[in-house]
Amino acid sequence: MSSKSDSSSPGLSDRHRLPVPDHVAIIMDGNGRWAKKRSWMRVKGHEQGAETVRTIVRASRKIGIRVLTLYAFSTENWQRPQKEIRALMHLLKKFLKNEEAELLENNIRLDAIGEIDRLPADVRDILEKVRRRTAENDGMQLNLALSYGARGEIVRMVQHLAAQAVAGQLAPDDIDEKQIASHLYTAGLPDPDLLIRTSGEMRISNFLLWQIAYSELFVTDTLWPDFTREEYLSILDAYRQRERRFGRTEAV
Repeated sequence: MSSKSDSSSPGLSDRHRLPVPDHVAIIMDGNGRWAKKRSWMRVKGHEQGAETVRTIVRASRKIGIRVLTLYAFSTENWQRPQKEIRALMHLLKKFLKNEEAELLENNIRLDAIGEIDRLPADVRDILEKVRRRTAENDGMQLNLALSYGARGEIVRMVQHLAAQAVAGQLAPDDIDEKQIASHLYTAGLPDPDLLIRTSGEMRISNFLLWQIAYSELFVTDTLWPDFTREEYLSILDAYRQRERRFGRTEAV
């Protein structure tokens, strides 16, 4: 997908006045390949990817997106070499420390979804600190999917509902979509309107399987460290041109 704009594309100030999705989710892929193309260590790609996160968070906040969910570390990523995992955890800790002031200044609330208890204690500590300090911010919510897997999330939801049913607190016939959604990590949030995946891979990778049932999908060949604000805004422009029917026809 090209990130180039033409004379018919709205400028940034015009974009402020156009409808934007409430919730954007991004599978940030391609850090390792970006580094490999340059014969660098993979961690260099993750470091550059962190810069892209900063750019996209700023752009999202500026144009009025309410929720931005970034797939930062999956449950499957724990299978990577320990050296890379340690580097990623160090980078995450550094990112949280460095971004705290900007999140506060820009009224952004930080939250995290996933098996957070699997993160190293020092990372959990700084994550909880930033979550607590930004809890009252209401300009935008930034969700980091950390140690996250959608199948695990669904299993967790089923276990919670089954336990309530066994305890007599919930009748099986009362289990509906609303009950299910209220027991997911994203309870209380709108489902993603738009899911973006970078690096050209045509798969979901165990990300928000329940929540993206009717999300609009965009895949770009651009590797995450090369993903720019301009390309992001171009995708949002294309999203606005789509007609979301949710299974209905035009006549309804």
